Amino acid sequence: MSNPTDSMSSVRPDLIEKVTGRAEYITDLVVPGMLHGFVVRSPVVHARIVSIDTTAARLIEGVVDVLVGADVASFGRWGVVLKDRPIIAIDRVRYVGEPVAVVIAETVEIAENAAELVDVEYEELPRATTIREALADGAPLIHERHENLEDFYFKGGARPTQNSNVFHTYRSSVGDVDAAEAIAAHVHEDSFTFPAISHFAMEPHTVIADFQGDALTIWAGAQTPTAVQKVLSRLFGLQLAKIRVVVPFVGGGFGGKASVKIEPLVAAASWKVRRPVRVAQSISDSMLTCRRLGAEITIRTAVDAKGRILAKTAKLLLDGGAYSDTGSAVATKSANRIMGPYVMPNLRLEASAVYTNTVPGAAFRSIGGPQAVWAKESHMDNVAAAIGMDPVEFRLINMAGRGERTRPDLRPLDMDMSELVGRVTQSPVFETQGSNRRARGLAVAATDPANTPIANAIVRLKIDGSVSVSVSSIEVGQGAHATMARVAAQTLQQRFSAVTTLRTDTDIAPYDWGTGASRSTVVVGLSVESAALDAADQIFDMVADVWELPKDSLTLVEGGVSTGSEVLTFHQIFHRALGVDSGEVVGRGGITPRSKKGALAESPLFWETSAGLAEIVVDEDTGQIHVPRYASAADVGRVINRVAAEGQDEGAAAMGFGHALFEELEFDDGQPVNATPIDYTIPRITDVPPVFDTILVENGDGPGPGGAKGMGEGAILPVAPAIANALFSTYGIRITDLPMTPEKVWRALQKRK
Repeated sequence: MSNPTDSMSSVRPDLIEKVTGRAEYITDLVVPGMLHGFVVRSPVVHARIVSIDTTAARLIEGVVDVLVGADVASFGRWGVVLKDRPIIAIDRVRYVGEPVAVVIAETVEIAENAAELVDVEYEELPRATTIREALADGAPLIHERHENLEDFYFKGGARPTQNSNVFHTYRSSVGDVDAAEAIAAHVHEDSFTFPAISHFAMEPHTVIADFQGDALTIWAGAQTPTAVQKVLSRLFGLQLAKIRVVVPFVGGGFGGKASVKIEPLVAAASWKVRRPVRVAQSISDSMLTCRRLGAEITIRTAVDAKGRILAKTAKLLLDGGAYSDTGSAVATKSANRIMGPYVMPNLRLEASAVYTNTVPGAAFRSIGGPQAVWAKESHMDNVAAAIGMDPVEFRLINMAGRGERTRPDLRPLDMDMSELVGRVTQSPVFETQGSNRRARGLAVAATDPANTPIANAIVRLKIDGSVSVSVSSIEVGQGAHATMARVAAQTLQQRFSAVTTLRTDTDIAPYDWGTGASRSTVVVGLSVESAALDAADQIFDMVADVWELPKDSLTLVEGGVSTGSEVLTFHQIFHRALGVDSGEVVGRGGITPRSKKGALAESPLFWETSAGLAEIVVDEDTGQIHVPRYASAADVGRVINRVAAEGQDEGAAAMGFGHALFEELEFDDGQPVNATPIDYTIPRITDVPPVFDTILVENGDGPGPGGAKGMGEGAILPVAPAIANALFSTYGIRITDLPMTPEKVWRALQKRK
């Protein structure tokens, strides 16, 4: 499909706004009459709230009111999978950082100072701050009951174990694992752990809420505005149409702003004072709002004498924190993603999400994937070593081919995984020979994103040839709005610069499930393509009717329609068809599981794949790991914007270096140890490999526009196991607990010696 270009066609409009400082984020917005809220947070791990005294805080000049649990107890609880969360703590707190009061004042400084005067008396309760403590006999119940919300956010619901801290368990079984293990030539078992990780977006959570009568407007950096709308509708008893969610630019999300976070809390503050209220969190506050689920994983593989996998068993325990959020989906996905792109005739998977008295777990770039792939790909090298086989060869002989199923209930693989392995192992960045102490490690992944093919779009083609696109897909920095504009431009054969993607506003934009799971380019892109085709069909109808021409003789060209013998401008078409010098056509496009004759219904919509090869150098005196070279490959179907696509792949890998080498949100008996931007370590630019090869495979065989598949999450997955496998192959040490800090590496080297 050709794409008309102009001098600005390769520039994302949002980048110009951002680098010039014109881009508006939530913290740039001022709503008339706006007050400021400051959240008082629990300093204790698990406790009953004996009393809250707000008298002194209310006496401070400029304080308007203080919101506490008693104010909103009648509204009940909310959630997106399990209904387990109060708007603000009512009778007890379940983790350090849980909101117990919101001071509402004329300025944020007044609110913050007054917050120090809110006196809360706690009576501490028994706690369960780790997975093991939460699963132990007699463990205190963090929630006494589980109210499941079937099909509320995801299809299906959680499967909690009553009278326990397990709020979801997913199981999948294929064949007879026990019989396969009984005849196997070798059975190998490993255990791994993965830590809690902070999303650490540059922009912390910030929300403005304005409750006016029976209507509520929310300005938020929400990745899923329709989920926010639905939760608030049910909490406050308002019609969906009375709730407006406006999303300006978002300074990073990575899943930490998906589903629903602090919107109910800020909405309740506005409800109480009947004025707009803004709560702007610090990074430390956001680190106490949500994080990636930590995990304990045991995995066992049985192979025959030729090294072919006969059976695989995996048990995954995920630390969901004090509230469920989307932890149940993370657990399910972790079980699916621990399979990898391998043929396994016998399979036994079990994944459980567990409540603990810590910061709630939530979706985070490739939910459940980094945890599962860390364990699975480290384990693959261990099995290969145990049977004396090269780890690359071991993978290749066990890989499923294109069109094969890794499990009967999942879509056949839509890529050639061996091609990705070949591309990274033959990458030119590794041609330079280094010292003999350099080590290389490989890891691969195949994950199942985009299981919610539901989206709508509106495309308006105006008399002057300009086009507006309205979608609920959120621009979180990944270039989604530019991608939607490009899809519309290509479909309508117009210049990219003629198309504008509108900021997301639920009063204007049609329904979309949400921005995440690598679904926007495919699912929302298809809805934009469909809406553009609808608009084009209306234009063709006008021309065919007024000029009395057959529709099949018409084609779109830049600025108008070609009849074969002449080009009619949009201005001519509208003027003559409508009789006035004005007009537009409005195209609507919608995607559902029934679209494309049901081809989108099977899970996953596409496979998101990646392969990574890391070269490392270890300072054996300190244990410090340096990664001078890295190659990353992904099958993306079709690249719509190369610069953006490469940036997504490289950004995902950079995040992978974080949890591989540095990052861990630490708790000491439930107390956060390093939940500040000073104490929490993330990768710097100097930690990214100076030589980085980004390989994007395009076969045009994806379900999205032009054969695109989703991307942006896959490249985070191979990094940690690739580095660990390099350590193992050359230095003879196997790290099983992330992150691979210098101390852990040094101690392992000393133990080896």
